[in-house]
Amino acid sequence: MADKRDYYEVLGVSKGASDADIKKAYRNLAKKYHPDMNPGNAEAEAKFKEANEAYEVLSDPDKKAKYDQFGHAAFDPAAGAGGGYGGFGGFDVDLGDIFGSFFGGGFGGSSKQRRNGPIKGEDIEVDITISFEEAVFGCKKDINFTRQCKCSACKGTGAESGAAETCPTCRGTGQVRRVQNLGGMQFQSTATCDTCRGTGKYIKNPCKTCRGSGLEREYKKITVNVPAGIDNGKGLVVRGEGNEGRNGGPSGDVFVMVNVRRSSTFTRQGYNLYCDVPVTIVEATLGAEIEIPTLEGREKYTIPEATQYGSTFTLKGRGVPMVNSKGRGDLIFKVIVEVPKGLSEKQRELLYKFAEECGENNYTKKGKFFKKK
Repeated sequence: MADKRDYYEVLGVSKGASDADIKKAYRNLAKKYHPDMNPGNAEAEAKFKEANEAYEVLSDPDKKAKYDQFGHAAFDPAAGAGGGYGGFGGFDVDLGDIFGSFFGGGFGGSSKQRRNGPIKGEDIEVDITISFEEAVFGCKKDINFTRQCKCSACKGTGAESGAAETCPTCRGTGQVRRVQNLGGMQFQSTATCDTCRGTGKYIKNPCKTCRGSGLEREYKKITVNVPAGIDNGKGLVVRGEGNEGRNGGPSGDVFVMVNVRRSSTFTRQGYNLYCDVPVTIVEATLGAEIEIPTLEGREKYTIPEATQYGSTFTLKGRGVPMVNSKGRGDLIFKVIVEVPKGLSEKQRELLYKFAEECGENNYTKKGKFFKKK
């Protein structure tokens, strides 16, 4: 017994650890070193056995109390401590039960239900690109994609004759039991049947069309309704048009990812639209009726006198329609005052005179008809 490690050390917990901490520590080790996860790894098998041995003692209040008092000698018949557990010789553990309770059935019988029960088909993702206007007002788009469906030749059975046989290895259960002897301990585990791969069915003569898979590819074209107001990067879901399910399971869905081209006029933020509107110095100074671009076309808008560069104005309810709603965002435009170029001499003279009236004299060039006083 001198070469045995302390059971608390084996599980990596302190002597005062709670039952929940002991169980959690064992669960992590059992999952990590399980033989099925480490085939042919002698070191992993040894650690798995050691963890099982430690947990079998520390999870039992009576055994734990004796171990805390006498250590390993409590279970060594030769030590006279009356343990009588003999190093777990012949201890029969059903790994399917252990892992079924610890990991939600991942190693137990529920896998049969998953294999043989209805399985939903996989989803398909399709990308489409639409114009800015199509996104704003909505549209219909045709999409083309390839999906998996039941083989038309064998009706999805995968067998040439149209019907699969019951697997002779697992007798239709989809699982087989394995018995392993590790260091004097006997372990039973449940594994997926290699013959039928867990389906419980055996295909003696595979279908020539689908090569036994029960599925074939088909090209499909469907029309999707793109709602008004959809934004770039958003998605649509078309239910039941994805890959066909197995064992009576429903078909998957088609996820349509929408890419929207940029507008040359508007910038979108949520349901609001933004744009820049150029005006002349005179229009900004004296006020004017200018044209504003909108989704429905250009319309008149009067800006007030002394409108400054960068001033913003809002047209309520003239933005993007809200998806599945009657509401709309706003249109916000910013005034950009443009400085005139290529002035005539007369225009320059007028500006010089205007500058003189304003008391400005820091301009660099003097007009032909105006002298600075």
